[in-house]
Amino acid sequence: MRPRPEKPGPGQESVWDYPRPPALEESSESIEVELGGVVVARTTRSWRVLETSHPPTYYLPREAFAEGVLRPTDGSSACEWKGYAAYFDLVGGPGPDGTPVVAPRAAWTYPAPTPAFAALADAVAVTPLAVDACRVDGEVVVAQEGGFYGGWITSRVVGPFKGIPGSWGW
Repeated sequence: MRPRPEKPGPGQESVWDYPRPPALEESSESIEVELGGVVVARTTRSWRVLETSHPPTYYLPREAFAEGVLRPTDGSSACEWKGYAAYFDLVGGPGPDGTPVVAPRAAWTYPAPTPAFAALADAVAVTPLAVDACRVDGEVVVAQEGGFYGGWITSRVVGPFKGIPGSWGW
């Protein structure tokens, strides 16, 4: 059963107005990712994947990431729209014991995306669930619930958002 979408206010978007199949949109918002108390990625050039019932997932150019913070790891997954993903552990600043903080499989890329998502080749997404903070134009992002998705919830978007308990069939 489809939930009742929240009504967007001025300057907001409803994720229920996003398309399926998803759309790809370029963004010039200021994006930062922090792990282990340090900014591991920063850019003003990114892409948002917009899909019905999901908050946007941001993809950053690989060069937005500090050197050495993306560590390739095993495993892959498939998206019916974007193709096959490869994963990275994200390595941040020092933890309490002085060793770098590692967020396992916190980032992913589509090395050979489908034609509709060709702009994402070599771009990297990060799940906010696995890092200290993600920011969009200085606003700290709320992570999309559920652990499977990588959506970034800001005050710009309203839901309800897929990922919450009971939303599998949306």
